[in-house]
Amino acid sequence: MGTNRNSVAGGMAIGANAPVRVETYQKAPSAFARNAPGYLFLLPWFIGFFGLTLGPAIVSLYLSFTDYNLLQAPHLVGLDNYARIATGDDKFISSMRVTLFYVVCSVPLKLAFALLVALLLNRGIRGLTIYRAIFYLPSLLGSSVAIAVLWRQIFDGDGVVNTLLWYVFGINGPSWISNPNYSLYTLIILAIWQFGSPMIIFLAGLRQIPTDLYEAASLDGASKARIFFKITLPLLTPVIFFNAVVQTIDAFKAFTPAYVISSGTGGPIDSTLFYTLYLYQEAFGYFRMGYAAALAWVLVIIIAIFTAFSFLSARYWVHYDD
Repeated sequence: MGTNRNSVAGGMAIGANAPVRVETYQKAPSAFARNAPGYLFLLPWFIGFFGLTLGPAIVSLYLSFTDYNLLQAPHLVGLDNYARIATGDDKFISSMRVTLFYVVCSVPLKLAFALLVALLLNRGIRGLTIYRAIFYLPSLLGSSVAIAVLWRQIFDGDGVVNTLLWYVFGINGPSWISNPNYSLYTLIILAIWQFGSPMIIFLAGLRQIPTDLYEAASLDGASKARIFFKITLPLLTPVIFFNAVVQTIDAFKAFTPAYVISSGTGGPIDSTLFYTLYLYQEAFGYFRMGYAAALAWVLVIIIAIFTAFSFLSARYWVHYDD
């Protein structure tokens, strides 16, 4: 009994002095802590988006409801700026007419020419990378001031075009940029010359079309024209749709060529008065910043309508894999 009692007592003593195991649970890091490195890398983009895009857009929306001349504090005028655009601004109508004509003419012609060049390059000619770089170069330089100045010299009264017409055909051509009947067409030609960007995209789309389809069509005796309209063009419609939307938006925003060629006036007789050039005149020529902001938001709405119409109509002519 004594031994058992001592054993029990010793066991109790040992048990009392033994370390107690306590399980601890660490708190899981929050989602923000886990994603902190990613947010840090995105910080420059957030600064650019909120400081250079979203912030100025909100400020311009506010200014569109004000009378603001850069020298005095903005004065709220409600919808007066938009009412003037809709009812009492002849130059708005004139600039919109010029811009729409430019968009309707330049975009389809540029896309058609870009597709034609892409089809030629898709034949697997030697030195393809060199040709792609050469043809893409106008897209990089076309919107620059230097090219606009060069274009003005080419189509001037004593420019390169008239010099060639005189030596080849004996024709004394007009001053293309000073004649309201031709000035806008010189800008359309300049836009078509900048075909490199859609051409590269078309070429990438052509490379994605399976060659088996062409081989099967050739075995069935299909002509090249039938192959193009029944195979190439339908399978290329997603690329055509993308290029059309992007180039339409860019055409609405065209500014530099019209500004340089017309010396900022949109002349002669407002024949090159693009919408963006008229907006610039109102903002920095007459210091009507509130009205210019309203013009800018009207342009945003017009581009949104054209883009929405493009997406709604795409279901009827754009063919995807399914």
